[in-house]
Amino acid sequence: MITNNYFELGFFPTPLHRLNRLSEHYSDYNIYIKRDDQTGLALGGNKTRKLEYLVKDAIDKGCDTLITYGAAQSNHCRQTAAAAAIAGLGCHLLLKGSATPELNGNILLDKLLGANIHWTEQPEGLLTPEELIKRVKLSGKKPYYIPIGGSNEIGSLGYARAVLELKQQLFENILDIDYIIFSSSSGGTHAGLLVGKYLYNLSSEIIGISNGKDEMGKTPLGQQIVDIANKVAALLKFDKLFTLDDVILNSDYNSAGYGVVTRAEVDALHLLAQKEGIILDPVYTGRAFVGLIDCLEKGNFKKGSNILFWHTGGAPANFHYAKQLV
Repeated sequence: MITNNYFELGFFPTPLHRLNRLSEHYSDYNIYIKRDDQTGLALGGNKTRKLEYLVKDAIDKGCDTLITYGAAQSNHCRQTAAAAAIAGLGCHLLLKGSATPELNGNILLDKLLGANIHWTEQPEGLLTPEELIKRVKLSGKKPYYIPIGGSNEIGSLGYARAVLELKQQLFENILDIDYIIFSSSSGGTHAGLLVGKYLYNLSSEIIGISNGKDEMGKTPLGQQIVDIANKVAALLKFDKLFTLDDVILNSDYNSAGYGVVTRAEVDALHLLAQKEGIILDPVYTGRAFVGLIDCLEKGNFKKGSNILFWHTGGAPANFHYAKQLV
């Protein structure tokens, strides 16, 4: 049912496998992982799935330049730069803050990928996405603006399609998943999974762990997810009205604030790395994994259940946070 009108950027399906040592450690559960850190686009991550649809939309509209916006260590901006390179498009990234001499983590990769980097804090005042779009147009280019995280109805098609991929893997492995846990941030991944759950009759309970990011205006994240999901439904022309009752969003782990690395995130990164050889990031997947471990230890899941952690990537940011992680 999901449109095949997309620009191929990643390597799919991404691996799905059991976390054997972690499952032994939490012996009441079977814990699995979906490796969207292995999508293949500039060290991988969940934005690959969204960008396949967004880049195709840009090309279909005759645009020659991608513009997007994010934090200095934005994984989305890094993957947008890579997608632009593959598609032969220009790329302008607007990063929050002021220019830094430090070239590490995602900023280094943005540079290697050939992106034009701009900073919101300029000597003459604040540079907004709208102003950057105007400047690019004045230079003679036709820009295509991608919102934070690629989180709109077009980008979310990637995660609706990902549910079909998951269903096929579960069928091949004769496996049912009771709970899916993942990092919920700008809403697009979460909305896409909700749509996919509905379209493909996925029985799993979808649980987003919020990381406290507040980048999309004054609308609460839960409502943002609902709004995007309903726009996807309208785009695909199926009769379903999503409401807040459809959204499970856990915000219990955000007291430190967005992007603030605490002992909990550090311990979570070390745990998965040293038990399974898998690298998380401290801002998104690290905090989501904190939530998963806390729920396991509190017995919030039914005993004997199969739990899937959907790894959305972000490992390059570890180099920026290195001193806090060791």
